[in-house]
Amino acid sequence: MRLTQGPIVRVYRGFGSQTHQVVQGHVFARGPMPRRSYSPNVWTNTLALLRLFMVKPMPGVTVRLAGTDQVTTTDADGFFRFDYPVERAPEYGWNPVAVELVADQTPHAAVLATGRGRVLIPHPTQYGFISDIDDTFLISHSATIWKRLQVLLTENAQSRDPFEGVVNHYQFLANVCSGEERPNPFFYVSSSEWNLYDYILTFSEEHQLPEGVYLLGQLKQLSQLWKTGQGKHFTKLDRIARILTAFPDQQFVLLGDDTQADPTIYRDVVKHYPGQIRAVYLRQVHTPHHGRTQAIVDEIQAAGVPCCYFKHSSDALSHSKDELTK
Repeated sequence: MRLTQGPIVRVYRGFGSQTHQVVQGHVFARGPMPRRSYSPNVWTNTLALLRLFMVKPMPGVTVRLAGTDQVTTTDADGFFRFDYPVERAPEYGWNPVAVELVADQTPHAAVLATGRGRVLIPHPTQYGFISDIDDTFLISHSATIWKRLQVLLTENAQSRDPFEGVVNHYQFLANVCSGEERPNPFFYVSSSEWNLYDYILTFSEEHQLPEGVYLLGQLKQLSQLWKTGQGKHFTKLDRIARILTAFPDQQFVLLGDDTQADPTIYRDVVKHYPGQIRAVYLRQVHTPHHGRTQAIVDEIQAAGVPCCYFKHSSDALSHSKDELTK
């Protein structure tokens, strides 16, 4: 089954500023090995996807941020988060970080396993971008759970398709009013579960989407696979709020779609963070939601925030060139 027996410390991409950082991850007693190759074979893809949901979390264990006295305990899902002030300002860009699984909370506790990751310290650019994933840039059929499952189980991260023109749009956004040497920060916030972290990362790298930080939904077990992508939407709002709070002096652009709760969430974000949202983009994917989404778009625009409700990425790109370069 290509499952490793732990302990395994997974450290996801973190983020921070010159004064504060956030690092998070999971500790597993069992987890999937990295995929070695990609095949069009349906059964190979199905088995590879199922392995991502065969994880065995380690709850209640102690982890330590390497080189510091920061310790915390994993929750019931084996998840941990360090949210801490930094003593010395880090360099802008990506900084290495390591998290250790330790035997106890004493200073000289034995290290049982180590995981490594990176933390993004954004350059002080004009814009930051917060984007949904499913049906915003990755064609996922989220409005129909069985269609979503079919695509997940029969294809792989390299055979999946982005929407036409979306990569050009995102690459433009990464450099607008900044440049390649100081790219704008991207945060990918989704209801997709942490099980799909490597899957989504592989897709993003394959299609050259802007490098960024991923904040996903609660881990699921194999028996919960049929609920994939059906995370609680208030937790997505909480993750977005965490980003906006971490960078209070930065303006953000929100990108989503109309298949689930993005319009409602983004309207609430505009309401609770006035002056911090520069623009909102919503992709038209699910025709039955068009009417109610348009009503929310009207509310966002009435609040003074430009909102582009678009069907084709070329239209969104044109809007960005006009609106974000003023």
